[in-house]
Amino acid sequence: MVIACPKVQSAAVLCLLFASGDARAADALTIASFGGQYTASQSKSQYDPFTASTGVTIKSVDYNGGLAELTAQVRSGTVSWDVIDVELQDLDRGCADGLFEKIDPARLPAGSDGVRAIQDFVSGSLHECGVGTVIWSNVLAFSDPAFPGAKPSRIEDFFDLERFPGRRGLPKRPHAILEWALMADGVAPSEVYRVLAMSEGLDRAFAKLDTVKDHAVFWETGAQMIQLLADGEVVLSAAYNGRVQSAISDDAKPLKIVWDRQIWNADYYAIVAGTGAKDRALDFVRFATGTVPLAEQTKYIAYGPVRRSSQALIEPAIAATLPTAPANFENALAFDAAWWTAHGDAINERYAAWLAQ
Repeated sequence: MVIACPKVQSAAVLCLLFASGDARAADALTIASFGGQYTASQSKSQYDPFTASTGVTIKSVDYNGGLAELTAQVRSGTVSWDVIDVELQDLDRGCADGLFEKIDPARLPAGSDGVRAIQDFVSGSLHECGVGTVIWSNVLAFSDPAFPGAKPSRIEDFFDLERFPGRRGLPKRPHAILEWALMADGVAPSEVYRVLAMSEGLDRAFAKLDTVKDHAVFWETGAQMIQLLADGEVVLSAAYNGRVQSAISDDAKPLKIVWDRQIWNADYYAIVAGTGAKDRALDFVRFATGTVPLAEQTKYIAYGPVRRSSQALIEPAIAATLPTAPANFENALAFDAAWWTAHGDAINERYAAWLAQ
């Protein structure tokens, strides 16, 4: 039986699926993702339309990131997840460890404008074991009422306690904050990871962090970060763009985002090695990473689509709030997951020791 996609999906997504109607209706996929507003955005833009198009039901499972649970499934041969949403560092590691199936980018649909997938996806968002979905960013955020005059607008302002006094919010993990420390100390974005790999460069980054440590409040989760800003416990914080935009748009919090030298990362869909629904899982990945579903997702969360063809379908007011907006992306730095995989253990130990001092 041939099942046609709805017209709204157009050429950007999986347009025809061949299967027995009765068998397909009984089919299901289990997809693991991060829960909350993020999974809700996936359900509305991808899970539900895929089910409507194919009859394949989606069972959504929340997990906290990392590979421990997935590794146990694959190694024991009792795989219960078919598709998983992962960050790049976990995709790299899991691919090397044989946790994911390989995905040929040639099997992905072209964009709605006819451009081949390999050209339509942002550089770095196609991986041998996964397909990019959204771009999210580490940014700075500040409480607008805390600065009635000049407003923070650069990374350097985070470290300028004279011009912009007040407590700073810092994460309890070193990702992004060490890169910003070096950039605020004069290192060009293109040189950050080279410098950070040297002992003197790492010392330089920690010395820059020392300048704000006595004025810092440390947070573990995005929810804590927003609460600190909203309650006035901190006036300027390292932040996740989606959390901040949600607080602005949904909760009317008087917060602002500083896009200067945002550090962007991406999430990917990967197919779990050993799934009994490999072909069905690939159908879903092809559908979900099409032009239209990725554009639709921006209506529910402020993450940018990895397909260039999706940009034209996004409402201008929404597009301006995304990391991928040209004005916001102008001097962005791509998070180097491979670098952090190679150096992360030692740096995490040093950062933990720095926190405890």
